[in-house]
Amino acid sequence: MEIIDFHTHVYPEKIAEKATQTTCQSYHLQTNLVGTTKILLQEGRKANISSFVLLPVVVKPEQARHINLFMLEEMHTHEEFYSFGGIHAGMENLSEEVEFIQKSGLKGIKLHPDIQETAIDDPRLFPVYDQIQGKLPVLIHCGDPKKNYSHPERLKRILALFPHLQVIAAHLGGWSIFDTALTYLRNTSCFLDLSSCFPFLPMEKIETYISCYGAERILFGTDFPLWSPEQEVNHFLQLHLPEKDKEKIAFRNAREILNP
Repeated sequence: MEIIDFHTHVYPEKIAEKATQTTCQSYHLQTNLVGTTKILLQEGRKANISSFVLLPVVVKPEQARHINLFMLEEMHTHEEFYSFGGIHAGMENLSEEVEFIQKSGLKGIKLHPDIQETAIDDPRLFPVYDQIQGKLPVLIHCGDPKKNYSHPERLKRILALFPHLQVIAAHLGGWSIFDTALTYLRNTSCFLDLSSCFPFLPMEKIETYISCYGAERILFGTDFPLWSPEQEVNHFLQLHLPEKDKEKIAFRNAREILNP
């Protein structure tokens, strides 16, 4: 079965180890992996993953163009990669950067509200949502036990305001607040990914969430380099789901988003 990993992170070689460690420290996690292209491809092959979606995190506004050029280069260099671009609500040239992402061939936009300290429903992002709805998907980190920037209630508001916006809510819509996410997002149109879910939820609970949301809305993702792609794939394959639903989650839903 084909597998597309819809949630991965890689960094330039010179900062990859530090960036990986910083992320782990932020979430009190440990990993023996480093977020480089080489390691992602090595670990992905072990897991029989055929394609990867690279997701940037723009911590500061001035980083956006540099990061987006790096993501673009990685996508052009490796046929296995689909890259998203990154933006920051504090950018002065926000609309121009979104236009660059659209025209460059990058496949979508990634937002990390908690790291960027910008709420999903910050009005500064409304022109972006309007600019890309019906054109590019946006993948948003959702859920945090200590911050409110990425609360699924905020996402539900955006989905109502921008009905043609294609959203992927990372971490089943609410990392660490999975039940809360289900309350707000169950009857919406957004996709959700499985990244950073298997280490925190029993398999039966994940199966329940998939049943509630519908397999046609779920995407497989590993959150590399936080977790081993091989282990994440093994967890996924152990889920008690119909084969047709596993195929939707593993690659069919991803194909619809990446190749409309």
